[in-house]
Amino acid sequence: MTAKPAAPDILDRVLSHPDILGNIAVACIILLITLWVSKWLADAAKKLFRRFVQNDADRTLPEFLSQVIRWLLLTVGLVAALNRLGVETTSFIAVLGAASLAIGLALQGTLGNVAAGLMILFNRPYRIGDSVKIGEVAGNVHRLGLFATEINTGENIRVFVPNTKIFSNEISNLTTNGAVRVEVRFDVGMATDLPACLALLLQVAKDQPGRMEAPEPWVALQDFAQSGMTVRVAIFVPSGATQGARTRLVLDIKSALDAAGIDIPYPHQVSVDAG
Repeated sequence: MTAKPAAPDILDRVLSHPDILGNIAVACIILLITLWVSKWLADAAKKLFRRFVQNDADRTLPEFLSQVIRWLLLTVGLVAALNRLGVETTSFIAVLGAASLAIGLALQGTLGNVAAGLMILFNRPYRIGDSVKIGEVAGNVHRLGLFATEINTGENIRVFVPNTKIFSNEISNLTTNGAVRVEVRFDVGMATDLPACLALLLQVAKDQPGRMEAPEPWVALQDFAQSGMTVRVAIFVPSGATQGARTRLVLDIKSALDAAGIDIPYPHQVSVDAG
């Protein structure tokens, strides 16, 4: 049985080959530079990413992205150092690639949410507090997360919508343009003096408190109905005030029509008793 070389023997071999010491020194320098550069770039990336995130938004995303950058650089530096020491890195890179592929397949849905979150972050279709409608979910954006967006609905329910679902759906932002249209449709009788009715309704619309000056309110005849004419009345209010504005507009229209003696036709049901 051959005895293992003692530590002094190994040291003697290293000292007798200056190129080995040189390679070790270069490898150490590569690792030190990699550590410094990766930390510096990660911190710089974190500051850059935070510029794209609102002050009250989730800070997890910049932290996550900066760590990804740092570990990628550390991996590259480690491979370069091992290669300098004469270690065969082809197998190491192959194993690392296979592991990355396996992790990617296992976390396909999660990584998809992260990728969609990045697209939302840079495209910025909405911000914290915006009133939005995404698919069947409508409400105010509460939080932009790494994997999902939190939305508070009108029923005071917080809904967590995966970012992939958001990015694959149509996004309606009711806040971006600053004004939201509130519209009421109803029928008036065929015998109604339509010009006078439209003038009355336009005045009601203009008298609405809290409405925006621009765009201006408008009224219009839409079409013939079964028992009258369909009228549309529209005003524009700030986003977030639509529900109260609609209720007030309906009440004021009803009061004005009643005062003017204008009927709103409704279906009648006639019951005929047999015999």
